[in-house]
Amino acid sequence: MIRLVVVGAAGRMGRAVEAAAAGASDVTVKARVDRAENWEAGSGVWSATLEECLERGDVVVEFSSPEGAAAAARACAARGAALVSGTTGLTAAEEAAVREAAARVAVLRAANFSLGIAALRRALAAALDALPAAWDVEIVERHHRRKLDSPSGTALALAREAAARRGLGEDAFIYGRHGRVGARAAAEIGVHAVRGGSWVGDHEVLLAGEGEWIELRHVASDRAAFAHGALAAARFVATAPPGLYTLDAVLGGPQRA
Repeated sequence: MIRLVVVGAAGRMGRAVEAAAAGASDVTVKARVDRAENWEAGSGVWSATLEECLERGDVVVEFSSPEGAAAAARACAARGAALVSGTTGLTAAEEAAVREAAARVAVLRAANFSLGIAALRRALAAALDALPAAWDVEIVERHHRRKLDSPSGTALALAREAAARRGLGEDAFIYGRHGRVGARAAAEIGVHAVRGGSWVGDHEVLLAGEGEWIELRHVASDRAAFAHGALAAARFVATAPPGLYTLDAVLGGPQRA
């Protein structure tokens, strides 16, 4: 039985992970970590800090904050627990904390835990390899009105992968367009964010050539999609050696980040 400690347990993703775990026979939620004012009465063990409940062999599933992700990484390294982290927007110092932890324990990070997004990334790579470099790349993402960061971490990951295959850097990213901006540059990747309603997650990549275009799109209608992906990641890191992994490892792709 895999023992999970959920960090950010009172949040939307934390609750979705717990609901998914309740329907699985090989995982159990051992403890929930969140601020005391967010604790839910009658729903099991709650802790204010990870150190209070973490033991060697546990798997931490973290959807909290950049500071929470770095703190979880340090705690996992100290206690010998594996880590699944879904928080984006980390600073350089916080990223370094995660990488340092991966030298001692298995750490799997992803901007999006949907297995469908992983398939979209593979489809995008195949399409870019097959198409002329002159085709334009535009990325549009839609999320609910409460999402704090923009553009989404998933949109940025898609843009970075497209840029790498085109030999471009992040200076090629154009975040929305306004006013008289002139003709679109060839070495340009558009990244656009839409916010409203209760959209869970919608990412589309538009590849536009002369007289034709391709749309690759993934829509998540329920956070359960991400939660089940996070559980698949937890099963992987529970037995994996120390290292920094991506969701590709769960799907049998490249093992290390």
